[in-house]
Amino acid sequence: MNANPNVAVVATLVSETSRAAILTVLLDGRFHPASELAYMAGIKPQTASFHLAKLVDAKLLNVEKQGRHRYYGIRNQEVAQIMETLLSIAPPIEIRSLKQASENSAIRFARTCYDHPAGKFGVLLTDSLINLGVINEEKQGFIVTEIGERFFTDFQIDLEKIKKKRRSFSHKCLDWSERRYHLGGALGNALLERFLELNWIQRMPKTRAIKITFEGKKGFKEIFSFDI
Repeated sequence: MNANPNVAVVATLVSETSRAAILTVLLDGRFHPASELAYMAGIKPQTASFHLAKLVDAKLLNVEKQGRHRYYGIRNQEVAQIMETLLSIAPPIEIRSLKQASENSAIRFARTCYDHPAGKFGVLLTDSLINLGVINEEKQGFIVTEIGERFFTDFQIDLEKIKKKRRSFSHKCLDWSERRYHLGGALGNALLERFLELNWIQRMPKTRAIKITFEGKKGFKEIFSFDI
């Protein structure tokens, strides 16, 4: 028998509503304590601990201990990419309040997909890099051009250092809200970290939505040639 029955184990874990909610929260690429994940998933702390233990055992999550506390995060970009793909084919959530509508709008506009930019902002950024000749889109991913090598050097991103990381360099990640590809991998992460360093974007508390600052709006227009 060639089929791998362990696929069903992972599918069963993800199909449970509370576990799916926890994994979606963790798509912000950060580590969170169980109590915070319980609150954001709308479940009791004991229930969250039960689900987190299963996700850790299945190697979908990592756990880090700091003193008496444990912090949980998605294990790697492959897990995050699978969750993002599932979100792209899932039915849209039912909006029942103004607060929920605002949160949904913010997530769709600009967010982190594990450790790189996503949402409308992420797609605009990727389109800009293609239009500027910085990257070319291939079937399996994106490649950096000669123009791109100079561009990233000027933007203080070390491509050689990034390429040495034991992960995908610049893969195509399907954006669940835009239904288009954005730039993922180590290069996408390097851009996110550089934007944070420049204070062009800011992480929002208790959500994976990100805020574009005044400096960011100016910088994206001047260097990346698109308006926010």
